[in-house]
Amino acid sequence: MKIAVYSGSFNPLHTGHLAIMEHLTLRMDFDEVYLVVSPKNPLKDVKAPGGRARFEAACEAVARHPGLRVKADPVELGMRPPYYTVRTLDALSRREPENSFTLVIGGDQLADFRRWKDYGRILRDYGVVVFPREGFDSEADSASLLAEDPFYRIVIARDFTRVDVSSTQIREMLSRGEDVSNLLM
Repeated sequence: MKIAVYSGSFNPLHTGHLAIMEHLTLRMDFDEVYLVVSPKNPLKDVKAPGGRARFEAACEAVARHPGLRVKADPVELGMRPPYYTVRTLDALSRREPENSFTLVIGGDQLADFRRWKDYGRILRDYGVVVFPREGFDSEADSASLLAEDPFYRIVIARDFTRVDVSSTQIREMLSRGEDVSNLLM
């Protein structure tokens, strides 16, 4: 099977994440999406609820959308830090050698991809699907990486209609006591 690995903090999961997962399974040729809640992003110094609590929230969110071909996968919860994406992809490949895995990232992450551990191996061995983000030029960032190695696998979801909401925005709204129920997955 062809699996999209959508990894992140998901603090919290929102309608923008849902739109990406729907696009992956309904408009692209992925059989399933593995939603991987990362306990701690090694490139961010952000305080977030524990990985187990966010994973359980992800399971509940996925359960509210039974028609979606998505499963919350606890793979990183059983790993030791640091939580490098390449280690996660390798663990999934060892666990399920019959499946192929592709990483899902945002345009903001592609702009910073050279900072990722073994980014070249991720791009060669697994590939990425990039969802454009406001303020980032995914086309230029992709071209720059492909100039480095033409065998990198980078697909930009050009036909994706963005949902302009972010977890940061939701956390800020919650801190002001605002209702965010229509933004949550």
